[in-house]
Amino acid sequence: MRNVERYPVEGPNSLWQVYKTVSRMKVVRNFIFIQLARYCPSLPLKNWIYRHVLGMKVGRNTAFALMVMVDVFFPERIRVGSNTIIGYNSTILAHEYLIREYRLGDVVIGDNVMIGANVTILPGVTIGDGAVVAAGSVVHKDVPPGAFVGGNPLRDLRVDKWQPE
Repeated sequence: MRNVERYPVEGPNSLWQVYKTVSRMKVVRNFIFIQLARYCPSLPLKNWIYRHVLGMKVGRNTAFALMVMVDVFFPERIRVGSNTIIGYNSTILAHEYLIREYRLGDVVIGDNVMIGANVTILPGVTIGDGAVVAAGSVVHKDVPPGAFVGGNPLRDLRVDKWQPE
């Protein structure tokens, strides 16, 4: 189970009540800076935006590829270690707005982690140091250090001995 905080809501679905949980100005500011970072070719400038404008914890020499989308509502709940690569067009979420509740959870990505392209990371997960997440995966549970995982649902992809087909 992911480590998320659950907040029940009454009335229409929780997304209709989003501005009771986060200010409009914060969302507008975050959206503008996230879009700048998504298209920015400079890795140091991207990391500066993530650290100093969005409040994320980002380690040294971490690389966010083009088009990475971080959580617009709660980016400060995302921590990424050093020397980690987040692949093209990946999404890192720290929130889920559902019908009868919304959920918040910290996302922790360790050092020397490789996240492939088009990966979605859901709130409340930890990806351990040295892990590899294959392209196109949905990370819905914790990933142990050194693991090689992929798919939807996420599963271990490490094979002890390669067998030709």
